[in-house]
Amino acid sequence: MLEKLPEAVGHLLRDQRAGLDAVVFNRVDLRNGTGALVLQSLSFQDHAPMPALFTADGEGISPPLHWSGVPEEAASLVLVVEDADAPTPQPLVHAIVVDMPASLANLPEGALKSPDHDGTGFHTGRNSYLMQAWLPPDPPPGHGVHRYVFQLFALRAGPDFEETPGRDAVVEVLRERAVASGMLIGTYTRPDGSIKADEEAVDEAPVNPVGSARLA
Repeated sequence: MLEKLPEAVGHLLRDQRAGLDAVVFNRVDLRNGTGALVLQSLSFQDHAPMPALFTADGEGISPPLHWSGVPEEAASLVLVVEDADAPTPQPLVHAIVVDMPASLANLPEGALKSPDHDGTGFHTGRNSYLMQAWLPPDPPPGHGVHRYVFQLFALRAGPDFEETPGRDAVVEVLRERAVASGMLIGTYTRPDGSIKADEEAVDEAPVNPVGSARLA
């Protein structure tokens, strides 16, 4: 959808970004007194580019994820994926998955429903387009690198989520019941024909080849 926007629009909005401080991981602020989950993908490293396969420029399926470090007290898991560089006041929500069993250790490639794929039946919440599905990364041309933040939370026992929870409802539950959290960032950008690649200014943390569980 956004690939059809003129690059000039991307340039105009280049300095407008929601920011990492606004993602759920930092809004809930679980860094003190909670466990750390290690979240990784076999398809990309932390703070490294995601293959186009998982974006609007490819098949648009959800990427594979695996994790470790879920505490014994956890009863369920929640995954939230957001675009920290969306030119919007809040990060763009690409996926919400709730009520995953604490015993689960991975999501295979294509596990989430997406525009052309049925997924494998996980309980998904509403993304920013109000769909219960994986929203493939689709950054505006000319806007630069976007950081897609995969955030995993372990929750203590409690009621199941409503049928189609949104971001605010998930944040409220996380503040009450989260006992551990972890994060993985994948990047994606569309080529900008108006500037040289080596002139692209990207404000990123150093690459961690084994994934990220915490944001400084």
